[in-house]
Amino acid sequence: MKKIYLVFICVLSTFALFSQATLIQDSLLIDGNYRCFYFKKPTSETNDFSLVFVMHGSGGNGLQMMERASSMVTSSQEEKYIAVFPTGYKNFWNECRQSSPAEANTQNINEQGFFKQMIEYFQSKYNINKKHVFAIGTSGGGHMAYKLALTMPNDFMAFTAIIANIPDSSNMDCTASNRPANMMIVNGTDDKINPYLGGEVILNTGNFGRVVSTDKSFSYWSALAGYSGNPSFELLEDTDPKDGKRIEKYSYTGKKKEVVLLKVVGGKHDYPGDIDVHLYAWNFFKHLMTKK
Repeated sequence: MKKIYLVFICVLSTFALFSQATLIQDSLLIDGNYRCFYFKKPTSETNDFSLVFVMHGSGGNGLQMMERASSMVTSSQEEKYIAVFPTGYKNFWNECRQSSPAEANTQNINEQGFFKQMIEYFQSKYNINKKHVFAIGTSGGGHMAYKLALTMPNDFMAFTAIIANIPDSSNMDCTASNRPANMMIVNGTDDKINPYLGGEVILNTGNFGRVVSTDKSFSYWSALAGYSGNPSFELLEDTDPKDGKRIEKYSYTGKKKEVVLLKVVGGKHDYPGDIDVHLYAWNFFKHLMTKK
């Protein structure tokens, strides 16, 4: 009865928020737990769709993330990708922060198995291009993006971590593959939850331990990719002057992997107003797909 109950909750949540038949909720049984995910069914038949996982923050869920990143749901139909919004175990992820008080962490929930089976699900049902699989995550979801990049980089083409830094050595419980990855990081300099300069991450739900600085997170991925010296710099257009934020873009390109930092000067634990960060991440992914 417990398994049926878990699935039933997922279905109720879907129908409560969405009435369009093209919006689909499904679940996979992973180590005795039904794990839910949401997506909009492609409107055209193709065998070359890309796959983009969009992960919510700590305490959120896939449906909430689907609403926050609704621009991706809309653009996916024309851009030939499927945007998938999974839900963490009891609304949290088992990412690489050893100190996380979330049950997903204390019970060591099998996230790699969940994502591997979701990839196989979309390969089986929609014949997606398995070379074009991507992950975007915000806050705790950004930490989940780091975990995927650290532990299973061969299953993904690129990652975007938003308002998240890598756990420091005292708080790291993932075994890193030490393989380079295409990575974009988006962090705010005034973020009190994910400190730009590193430190403890404290939420209402508890202390999630220490993270390194944004510069060190950026350096970690750029060094793995083989870069040294200064990155290229670009000041993005200030399309929202009233928000008091500016975005500085630092990039390492030219090798097989690309590493990008969007430094949101004045940014807090939120999204910048000057860009749609999810569509910006998709354009980063799309650029990599066309790169020779």
